[in-house]
Amino acid sequence: MQNFHLSDFNYELPPERIAKFPLDQRDQSKLLCYERGEIQHHTFRQLPDLLPNGSLMVFNNTKVIPARLYFRRRTGAVIEIFLLTPVNPSPLIQVCMQAQGEVTWESMIGNLKKWKEQEVLSTELNHNGHKLILNATLVNREKKWIKLSWTPKSFTFASIVEIAGEVPLPPYLNRKAEPEDKPRYQTVYSTNEGAVAAPTAGLHFTNSVLDKLSSKNIRLTYLTLHVSAGTFQPIKSEDPRAHTMHSEQMVFSKSNIEDLLLKDRKKLIAVGTTSMRSLESLYWYGVKLLIDKNEVFEIQQDYPYKHSKRRLPSTQEALGTLLKLMEMENRTVLTGTTSIYIYPGYDFKMVDGLITNFHQPGSTLMLLVAAFVGKDWKNIYRAAMEEQYRFLSYGDSSLLWR
Repeated sequence: MQNFHLSDFNYELPPERIAKFPLDQRDQSKLLCYERGEIQHHTFRQLPDLLPNGSLMVFNNTKVIPARLYFRRRTGAVIEIFLLTPVNPSPLIQVCMQAQGEVTWESMIGNLKKWKEQEVLSTELNHNGHKLILNATLVNREKKWIKLSWTPKSFTFASIVEIAGEVPLPPYLNRKAEPEDKPRYQTVYSTNEGAVAAPTAGLHFTNSVLDKLSSKNIRLTYLTLHVSAGTFQPIKSEDPRAHTMHSEQMVFSKSNIEDLLLKDRKKLIAVGTTSMRSLESLYWYGVKLLIDKNEVFEIQQDYPYKHSKRRLPSTQEALGTLLKLMEMENRTVLTGTTSIYIYPGYDFKMVDGLITNFHQPGSTLMLLVAAFVGKDWKNIYRAAMEEQYRFLSYGDSSLLWR
C-alpha cells in the first residue's frame, strides 16, 4: 500500500460495546474465525477443535505488575505514580523486579507540580501483620525518575508492588480497579513480572483449553514481551507511518528457537499481537546478524521496511543463525528490545495465524490486524458488531488466518 491515511482504519465503536468487566468464565467469550474471506462464529473453548494437529502456538507469559502507586504529601495532596521503565539497578525488567531495598523507575506522575525535588513521600503498609515502609523520592523531574526504597530491605521489588500497587487498567475502561481485576487482568500462564498492560488475547485461555490443545498434539511455547504503556499511545498523525512506536523488552529461550525450527510443525499461531511482534522481531534479528555478527538485539520500527528490497534469508536461515549464536556463546536466553511497527504493506515472515481481541479504531493494533488480513478487516469488524461481540481488553476474541 503506497498511500494510506489514519481515517482508513477507523470504525464506529459505541461506548456500550466496550467490555468494562470480564466474563465470569474466561473461555465462554465469543470467538470469530476468519479464513480466506469466510467468517464463522464459535465460543473460545472450541478453539482446540479449530486448529490443525501438529501446529505450534506461541504465548506471551509476561505478568502484569500492579504498576499504579499512590502517596500522600503532608499537605494532603495525592501523588500518583505509574511505573513505566526501570532505570536502576538495571534497565532490564527481570533484574529490576528481583532487586532488594531500592530501585529507580521512569514513571508517569499525577500531581507532579505539587511534588518537590528530593522530597521523600512515605506510605506504611501492612503485610501479614508486619509493618512495611515504602518511600518515593523524585530524583529527576525532567526525566520523571523516581527512586523507590523500602524496609525491610529483604523484600524484592516484585513483592513490593504486589503489596502496594493497583492494577493498571486500560484508560478506555474509565473505571477504578476492583479486587477481582487483580487475577482477571492476568493470563493463567503468566510467570515473568514486568508488564504494565496485559497481553489480552491470552485472557481467554483456561487450563482446560491449554490441556485440550496439548492433547491434540499442538505444541505450546512461551516467550516474554513486557507490554508497556505505549501500547495505548494514540496515533496523532493522519499519515500513520509518522507515528513513533514505543519500545518493549523481549526474552526468548533456546527452546523457543528450537520449537520454531521444527520442520514437521504445521501452522504457527501467535497468541496476541505482542507474540506476533516478538516473533517478527526475532526474524529480523537473525537478518541483522547475517549482515553483521556484532549487531545487538534491538529492532527499530523502520528496520523491516529499510531492508525489504534486499535478498532476505528464509525463516530457517534467520532462526538458525540465532541458534548457532546461542550455542557458540553457551546462552540459554536472548534478551532484546523492539519497536517494530507493523502496518499495511508489511511482509510477514513468521506467523500463519493470529489470536487477538478487537482493537480501538485507528490504533497501531488496528493497523497490525489490517496488515495481516488486508481490507477484510472491515468485514471482520462489521460481523463482530452485528453479532454483538464485546470489544477491547476484556472483550471477545478472534482467530485470523492469512
